[in-house]
Amino acid sequence: MQFGLPWPGADVAREAEEAGVSYFCSGEFVDHEAYSTLAEMVAGTQRATVGPGIAYAFARTPYAHAAAIRSMWKIAPGRLFLGLGSGAYTINRDWFGVEADRPVERMSDLIGAVRAWLHAENGEPVVYDGEYFKINAKVGAPVLGRIDAPVLLAGFNKRMAAASARVGDGVIGHGLFTSSWWDEIVRPAMVRGANQSERDVKAVEHGWVITAVNDDDPERAVEDARRMVAFYLTVKTYDPYVEHHGWQSQVETIRNAFASGDTDGMARAVTDQMLDAIAVCGSTADALSTLKSRGDSLAADVAYLASPSFLVGHRRREAYARASLGLIKTMSESTKG
Repeated sequence: MQFGLPWPGADVAREAEEAGVSYFCSGEFVDHEAYSTLAEMVAGTQRATVGPGIAYAFARTPYAHAAAIRSMWKIAPGRLFLGLGSGAYTINRDWFGVEADRPVERMSDLIGAVRAWLHAENGEPVVYDGEYFKINAKVGAPVLGRIDAPVLLAGFNKRMAAASARVGDGVIGHGLFTSSWWDEIVRPAMVRGANQSERDVKAVEHGWVITAVNDDDPERAVEDARRMVAFYLTVKTYDPYVEHHGWQSQVETIRNAFASGDTDGMARAVTDQMLDAIAVCGSTADALSTLKSRGDSLAADVAYLASPSFLVGHRRREAYARASLGLIKTMSESTKG
């Protein structure tokens, strides 16, 4: 397994590459756009593999996704991946004004159309005939040529996780993922998807890990991790995950507290057992112990140690990212040993 970070900015990234970080990814929200951040990552790194992790898939056309990767590939050939997420139905409808019904089928078709652009050769028309996307482009300028950038999916529930191996090159796991969710839900779904695939590709696992380390104030780090877990669990999309773990009563309390603006109450509702299963937090010693014991609750290929963002300012997130470097360096050295 290799370690990565959500993009911490160029200054921290230089330190991170020296510490052994080999991957950077970017999230996306109203104040940080995936492909402009990708350009920052390309400019601010020398060796690391970088990519959106994730970009909102349906907010852009297949052409737009592929063109963004092509433009950055010219600067950083061979070290890009494309991570796509469907996003919540209401966000697609109310924020982006786009269709998002049948998200697994729509995502599968979108990937085919993106690959049509990424694999396009000079002198040949770009053709794709899918259920949702149809392309028949004759590009006169000599700017094409095949690009084999891996396409990863944010596969939380069974069907999207299966699609990540059936039509994608792998999965990007959510920061909520536990050992049980990986082993009993995601990985079996990926095996089913791989068995249905027409492509001979070994699907990879990337995954976010909520990580907050502060040796001066470990309790604050723990509290920030609790709030992050609670904030994620306000989303009803994750109800199958909640039911799988038997956390319905805790999540009901979290959602009631969220509705009333009681963020402290949200954090209190996240039990120690929930936190231990999901997050890495506290002092450096606590975090190292947790990382070493987590085993298959981490993604098999790349684990992104992600600072909490809910009610956590930029400077504290940067401090958490720097604190994570010590964990990564220690874990990388112990693996080599």
